[in-house]
Amino acid sequence: MSHREIVSTLRRLISEIRYISSEKKLHDSLLVKYIMMQFHKYKETDQQLCKAQEEMKFLALSYLCYLQSQRRFEEIHNQYHAKGERSVKETADMVGFKLPKDPK
Repeated sequence: MSHREIVSTLRRLISEIRYISSEKKLHDSLLVKYIMMQFHKYKETDQQLCKAQEEMKFLALSYLCYLQSQRRFEEIHNQYHAKGERSVKETADMVGFKLPKDPK
């Protein structure tokens, strides 16, 4: 994984944390501090590769996938969650159909 990909993963991970965080400044968040500490701890030098760094990259991508999936689930759940009995028009609009005009 190149330096650019690592930074991109870190930014995307922090962006997802921003969605779930209740703190005003992410810089004050213990979670963000821990993630930054881990990224700095396993930072790669030019001639050094270590297995722990590969594990850190895998964990970061796994957490990112989990957070994105969790956010998308909440969006879908809120959009389609049963709100009691729906009218025929609401159901048709939800699935993208149009009802025929009533000539009465």
